[in-house]
Amino acid sequence: MENNSIGGLTVNTTTVFKETNIHQVEKIFYTGKTHTTGGRDGAAKSSDGRLDIKLSSPGTSGVGTNPEQLFAAGWSACFIGAMGLAAHTLKIKLPADLAVDAEVDLANTSGAYFLQARLNVSLPGLETEVAQQVVKMAHQTCPYSKLTKGNINVVINMV
Repeated sequence: MENNSIGGLTVNTTTVFKETNIHQVEKIFYTGKTHTTGGRDGAAKSSDGRLDIKLSSPGTSGVGTNPEQLFAAGWSACFIGAMGLAAHTLKIKLPADLAVDAEVDLANTSGAYFLQARLNVSLPGLETEVAQQVVKMAHQTCPYSKLTKGNINVVINMV
């Protein structure tokens, strides 16, 4: 049993599941911490107070966002950062008006829920081959892309 700080409280915790078969961590750059109550129709708040949102189930009249929108926003922002790293490596400049529109589907097959996603990438002014290279490199380095590889269906479109 360990003592951990959760939602500003120190509580005793017991690890129920731990998966460490992927990477040996050398350095942690940042840890995002949130406290969520009420599930899909609840609320979430970050430990630093910068995120304080209401949650609502998709397709309902609730006033909050949903986990699929949050994942789409996080992934698209991270992917843009990864494209910046790719552009730096390729010694090119990305267009100021680049954009990524992420679509994350909550799906169901035979009673099993899962996600699938599309990233629609706009790199106006870049030659098609260069833009495709940037996107491929970004997909190899973006932590969210790594998270989804082999776990969900992903399509990346150039728009």
